[in-house]
Amino acid sequence: MTPYLPDGVSQEQYPFTGKFLTLKSGPRMHYLDEGSGRPVVMIHGNPSWSFYYRDLVLALRDHSRAIAPDHIGCGLSDKPGDGQYDYTLKNRVDDLEFLLDSLGVGEKITLVVHDWGGMIGLAYAARHPERIEKLVILNTGAFFLPHGKSFPAALRLCRTPLGALLIRGFNAFARGTAWIGCKRQRMSGELRRAYAAPYNNWANRIATLRFVEDIPLAPGDKAYTIVEETQQKLDTLASLPMLICWGMKDFVFDRYFLEEWKRRFPGAEIHSYPDCGHYILEDAKEEVLPLIKRFVENA
Repeated sequence: MTPYLPDGVSQEQYPFTGKFLTLKSGPRMHYLDEGSGRPVVMIHGNPSWSFYYRDLVLALRDHSRAIAPDHIGCGLSDKPGDGQYDYTLKNRVDDLEFLLDSLGVGEKITLVVHDWGGMIGLAYAARHPERIEKLVILNTGAFFLPHGKSFPAALRLCRTPLGALLIRGFNAFARGTAWIGCKRQRMSGELRRAYAAPYNNWANRIATLRFVEDIPLAPGDKAYTIVEETQQKLDTLASLPMLICWGMKDFVFDRYFLEEWKRRFPGAEIHSYPDCGHYILEDAKEEVLPLIKRFVENA
């Protein structure tokens, strides 16, 4: 086993030699950088990590350069305390920009986003629309709650003292999401352990809580301005090829979010799966991976 893999993740499950980049703010970001060719950048959400993209990296790396970072506090990246890192959307976007600039990614990229990775990735894309070639959207958002959608009760609970205790004391968010994230066929215990493995103690669960706390609900919230600016600039990306693959039984990113993507990007290629949930790359792997591979490699 690669020494840096946490207990619960095997080399067979995650057959990569990861790399590390020290950010300006101090912590080290772990990332995968596999293969060569046109770059495909995969941005995970909360509470997953680059493990979510492992099969997509393997599928693409023979013809593309597959880059998949772990956000600070997530996966195999450093997990500093609040005094060493400010867990905000702005820093997430800055970190992504610093990574790609440091790797010398000068050509246009295909951006693959999932969950809160959509907000991070599309905020970056809104900053640099000239750097984006294609978009792959997987159960995510890049805008405020769509019309008709209320803030989920489970996420509201996570923002209370009880929720904080459950997340940091019992790893409830990572374990719970792995438990309910697939609907067609529940994840195996082995897979669920791998998703939760990096979040193995109170200190290492800081990001899974801070991500939820950073979701902006009202003006004045730290991330509110970035979300507002990003959704206003999404039309600068409207002409780009977009592939949307969507699990309709997602407990957060449901039909309301999908309808908003359709409204904003009427030309997108859309594949929805009525029996699948949040972790669409697990739930509908056999269908979705070939779709993304074809979309990425089609000039």
